[in-house]
Amino acid sequence: MFDRDDISYRVVRNDEEQYSIWPVPRDLPAGWHAEGAEGTRQECLDHIGKVWTDMRPASLRLRMAEAD
Repeated sequence: MFDRDDISYRVVRNDEEQYSIWPVPRDLPAGWHAEGAEGTRQECLDHIGKVWTDMRPASLRLRMAEAD
């Protein structure tokens, strides 16, 4: 139902700085927050492609930085 291109989506991000898209009409799942961008499914995926350049969870990036 929510994989259609005729509804609006929003870009969401969790505390590990991982991104996803979520249909605007639905409440956000626990642990996810609206990132600010909204649009078509493809517009949201394109936005994620630009801003999510490091796929590692934030906790892993922090641990790796501390190990250096």
